[in-house]
Amino acid sequence: MNPSNSTTANTDTNSGLTHFDHSGQAHMVDVGAKQETHRIAVAAGTIRMLPTTLAIIDSGTAKKGDVLGIARTAAIMASKRTSDLIPLCHPLALTRVKVDFTIDLAASSIHCRVQAETYGKTGVEMEALTSVQIGLLTIYDMCKAVDRGMVISDVRVLEKHGGKSGDWVAKI
Repeated sequence: MNPSNSTTANTDTNSGLTHFDHSGQAHMVDVGAKQETHRIAVAAGTIRMLPTTLAIIDSGTAKKGDVLGIARTAAIMASKRTSDLIPLCHPLALTRVKVDFTIDLAASSIHCRVQAETYGKTGVEMEALTSVQIGLLTIYDMCKAVDRGMVISDVRVLEKHGGKSGDWVAKI
């Protein structure tokens, strides 16, 4: 079966998906006519680990250095490279990326929350999500020598603001 034929046959299914044209082919969305507005996205995720691993991070005694400081820097850097990683993402001039890590001793985990902002024609959800993922992956990378069983989970958009569709907040 020709993949382009099967995609074309599903154009009704794709009607709500903006990254597909009328014939079902992937394309970058044209945002040229959109208004520039202040856009904000908040995303979050969690990495769960052994209590001993969390104690190493919390005490600042990891052999590779300040785990959360390096993860924060990696998360910010990743947000700025999102369009290089996600094929149909527009490059954005980010005006703010705030990365917070919260240690949860009871759950033996670290929660990451990112707020990304821009003034532009398209949202910053992908930048916030990419930032969370890379921040958590950096924690994994820096601690994998002592804990290969860490689990990254619950990565999601919590809220978005701005643009034609307005505000959206996840029902948690």
